[in-house]
Amino acid sequence: MTDSVSTARVPQGVRGGQWRTVGPTRPLLIGAALLVATGSLLWTTAATGFEHPRVALAFGILVSLGEFARITLPGHREVAPIASASAMAYAFLFTIGNDPVTHSAWQVIAVVAVGLALGELPHIMVGRVPRWGDLARRLLNVSAVVLVFKSLAAAVDQDGPLWWLSLVLMAVVVVAAWALDSVAAAAVRADRLRTRFRVAVLDEMRAQLAIGMAIGASAILMALSAHVMGLTALLVFTAPLLVTQVAFRRYAEIRLTYLQTVRALSRVTEVGGYVETGHSRRVSGLSQAIGCELGMPESDLLELEYAALMHDIGQLSLRDPIPSGATVLASPREQRRIAELGSAIIRETGVLDSVAELVRRQCEPAAGCGDDGPPPLGSRIIKVTNAFDDLVGESKDRDRTEAVLQRLRMDTDREYDHAVVEALAAVLNRPAARW
Repeated sequence: MTDSVSTARVPQGVRGGQWRTVGPTRPLLIGAALLVATGSLLWTTAATGFEHPRVALAFGILVSLGEFARITLPGHREVAPIASASAMAYAFLFTIGNDPVTHSAWQVIAVVAVGLALGELPHIMVGRVPRWGDLARRLLNVSAVVLVFKSLAAAVDQDGPLWWLSLVLMAVVVVAAWALDSVAAAAVRADRLRTRFRVAVLDEMRAQLAIGMAIGASAILMALSAHVMGLTALLVFTAPLLVTQVAFRRYAEIRLTYLQTVRALSRVTEVGGYVETGHSRRVSGLSQAIGCELGMPESDLLELEYAALMHDIGQLSLRDPIPSGATVLASPREQRRIAELGSAIIRETGVLDSVAELVRRQCEPAAGCGDDGPPPLGSRIIKVTNAFDDLVGESKDRDRTEAVLQRLRMDTDREYDHAVVEALAAVLNRPAARW
């Protein structure tokens, strides 16, 4: 956004551009992972050879199976809990059945790299495009864990009275690895969505806290239990993590089904001829792009997506449809009626009250009306994007777009939020706008 953008109504922490990431974050991660993987493989195979090959094979197979069974969480986050936990357990390993394990940090990286590659092959063979950035993050995360742990654990006597220091060290390394991985994931996310880096970091930490702690705890238990149980500990402590992974997968599927249901419901107005085809989808995509531009957190972006998809559902109550469904051309009274009816329909679900509120207040002026104060930021965004799409539609004519932007700017003192309109202009001016 430009310096002229008003920030009076933008939430604290989302103004300015100082939190944006700049640069090819994803290519840098992939390049670093390739360098680390190649170097570790060359060093292990050519210089030292594999120590304890049976142990390396067991962990390599488990990493490979875990990568094959990876899951995708809400927010398009790809995680491989079993692979990550097995890799960290191999990094923390210091004994197997009372026999000391002396493999190097570079051997751990090499085994994990091969395991991840083998686990990715079946996905490639069936035509799935690999998400190289997430794969690189997983390898770099394990690399950081093993290099730090091996260097610090050398000073600790695991069999002596200070054995508990190893446990504390593992816990500290797990927390640090989770934090670093969240930062790396946030850098990729902020670069992809064009949102604030600080907001992306907080979103990633919240999203990965539960699964990250489950992975870390499982890795520590595997490494410590192997001291007594040997390689059997891998099977024993992989089972609870597998159950956790299934639960997360079900949660992700429920969230996806929920979104698909909302998208299907939003098309009712299009099928019924109340609005133009694609209107809800365009308003939703553009609203999310503006929300990212203004630094909205992920939870608010999800509510904004739902509200933008269903913002016109109140038109189903109209006896005579508005021409082209352009509510911006309707009277203020009619706009309020449509918004209130749409809000009432959404409230019937019993779980989308906050979304219903965004829909109810979408027609209010930016300063608000009555004693309720200014409408939520999501409502102000929908008001702008709905008006823009009503007047522009699917047209790609640049002159028409500029004319509509100027019209919206002229009404920023009454109807539209100036910061939202300028964010809209910033989104439309991107070389490859995606909404």
